[in-house]
Order: sequence, then C-alpha cells, then structure tokens
Amino acid sequence: MKKYITIILLALAVGSCKKGDVQPEPFPLEGVVEDYHVLLEAVNQQDDKLYVVNFWATWCVPCVKELPDFVQLYNENKTRPDFEMVLVSLDRSSDFDTKVKPFIAEHQLTPPVVLLADVKRMNEWIPAIHKSWSGAIPATAIYKNGKQIYFHEGIVSYEELKKLTQ
Repeated sequence: MKKYITIILLALAVGSCKKGDVQPEPFPLEGVVEDYHVLLEAVNQQDDKLYVVNFWATWCVPCVKELPDFVQLYNENKTRPDFEMVLVSLDRSSDFDTKVKPFIAEHQLTPPVVLLADVKRMNEWIPAIHKSWSGAIPATAIYKNGKQIYFHEGIVSYEELKKLTQ
C-alpha cells in the first residue's frame, strides 16, 4: 500500500509541472553564514550563471530603499537557468531570527537571503569582495564563471541592474 501511495505522490508531483516549466535550483546557502569563504565559493562557480550579490542591512536606509529593485529583478529572472541572486545581510548574527527574518517577511524579499556573520575577519573579506570596497553598504557585486564582472558601492538603480543582467 505504501508503495502505491509513493507512486501516486510522485506522479502528482511530476504532473504538477507543466511541460517547459523550469524549476530553479535553490541557492545553496541559507540562514547565517559564519565563514566568508563559503559565500565566495557559492558565487564563484564555473557554471555560466550570473550571480548578483547585494550586501545590505535592515538598519541601512539606502539599502532598504534599493531592495524593491532587487526583488523586482529577481522575480523577473528567477526562472532563468543562468541567473542567481543572493541578498547578503550584514546585520548581527544574533538579530537573524528577531530582526532579519521579520524584515524579510514584511518587505516580501523573494530572493534568497543569508546573513554573513564573519565579523572578526571583515578586514579580510571586504577587500576579498573588491579591493576598493570601503565596507560601506549597500554594495553590489556580480560574478560570472568565477570572476567578478561588476562591483558598485552605493545604490544601484533598477535600470542599471537590468542592463547589467541581460
């Protein structure tokens, strides 16, 4: 009996996807990331994907102002097999459950969100992201095939993001 239930559930799952629907792979990281190397490895893949990485925090007014543009871009491109986005919160790790998660829900952030909690090595990972980055946020980096192809410290407009990701 269990065998038949499993087969029926599998058939329903397969049948619920229309022909041609692309189910994107989830971003490999979630929650709190303690080691910046893990984040860099996740976006520096040799896979022909464009990785858009935005560094932000809940307390950063310019960050909050630009987040809807990232959400819009993500929603328009999330089914593209060559597109990934991750929003990297620089809030305190102790605030992930109490501040960051409620912020994600309230602002309907649909892209994957991780919190980078590697605070003790920020003087190491900030220049590893980009040699001229002062550490100010918001900051956006775009990677493709293991190389950073774009970096900007400050707000990026939706129009600019759209051009960069076409």
